[in-house]
Amino acid sequence: MVSPERQRRPRPTRVGIVTSDRCEKTVAVTLEYTVKHAKYGKYLRRRTRLQVHDERNDARVGDRVEIMECRPISKSKRWRLVRVLERAPQEAGGPTT
Repeated sequence: MVSPERQRRPRPTRVGIVTSDRCEKTVAVTLEYTVKHAKYGKYLRRRTRLQVHDERNDARVGDRVEIMECRPISKSKRWRLVRVLERAPQEAGGPTT
């Protein structure tokens, strides 16, 4: 029997950049990191692209966001948006007539 005061492990969080916001309540977030080559020691840049659940549709392309691992929401979504850390700069020019 599990005691009621037992705490769950903290869920993993990551910080990434939104690369697509076309879907309803879903954004694609790219996580960039470096790994050291085992033989040559050179640092290589790697990327992971995750589908993230965005309940309020408030993230836009270019935003820096914090995401948290969660239970499976769909076939490809296992992460959810925690908060938008930094907004992407908006383009100054609007539509011209």
